[in-house]
Amino acid sequence: MKVLVTVRLPAEVLSLIAREHQVESYDADPPLERHKLLQGVADKEGLLCTITDRIDSEVLERGPALKIIANYGVGFEHIEVAAATRKGIPVTNTPGVLTDATADLAFALILATARRVVEGDRRVRAGQFQYWAPLLFLGQEVSGKTLGIIGLGRIGQAVARRAAGFGMKIIYHSRTPLAPAAGQELQAAAVPLETLLREADFVTLHIPLTPQTRHLIGSRELELMKPTAYLINTSRGPVVDEAALVAALQREQIRGAGLDVYEREPQLAPGLADLDNVVLLPHLGSATVETRTRMAVMAAENLLAGLRGDPPPNCLNWTELQGKK
Repeated sequence: MKVLVTVRLPAEVLSLIAREHQVESYDADPPLERHKLLQGVADKEGLLCTITDRIDSEVLERGPALKIIANYGVGFEHIEVAAATRKGIPVTNTPGVLTDATADLAFALILATARRVVEGDRRVRAGQFQYWAPLLFLGQEVSGKTLGIIGLGRIGQAVARRAAGFGMKIIYHSRTPLAPAAGQELQAAAVPLETLLREADFVTLHIPLTPQTRHLIGSRELELMKPTAYLINTSRGPVVDEAALVAALQREQIRGAGLDVYEREPQLAPGLADLDNVVLLPHLGSATVETRTRMAVMAAENLLAGLRGDPPPNCLNWTELQGKK
């Protein structure tokens, strides 16, 4: 069968697909241009795409032979899953493999914001490090502080385990509270969202983007946070009202923020890049050699299963598809 791969993958992963099928792959890093995506799916049975590809009804109409859409990534808000379901097309993602990498990065942002790591690096490079002084360039300690985790799924729990090594008090707010035994193991206490925002020294977000979580953190929520608190977001950009965050940082309503994702990625809200009290990363949550390779293999395995007509291992809409039969 014919397969379109819209993202540059390791050669060994592409070879897994090419052993069984004809592969047309895009060997570049910038996102595949829309017109090339529409042209490319026209005669394809398989599509391996990524978070920068908008897979909507137009794409599905242009690809009438599609049997499987395998997404390279966990998030799938760029795919119209309901439209694919109506056409009988399984849609898959790559969950679970990026838990530790993303948790590591979230904690890196906690440390970088509190200790002004990036700001300090910029000053040294600019030749502004001329002497040491007791009150110069002070940050905040992380050890012993209160960490507020919004969303205590796999990644949130992994962050909690890392926080334990710093002797942090852990509070959390989650749609589904932990079982008592799990909460005790993590030494994490469930609290209402407002309580978390008022008490946490660091607020870290680990939730999916849904209509209910869009702009979960806005002006009101930022006003509830301590003036000494930091906001960390490695989940989805639109979970935070970015304009409201810029205003809060400009007014020093909170002390700082660390962001790996953005509301209109890759664009930034006006004024965000001008601030010293925010660390900005280019969506590095899963960006380790090990994790990105595992994601590629998982996406390929999902694709191959779908082309064989087997249930894909990580299908988002399998139950709905079975209900259509």
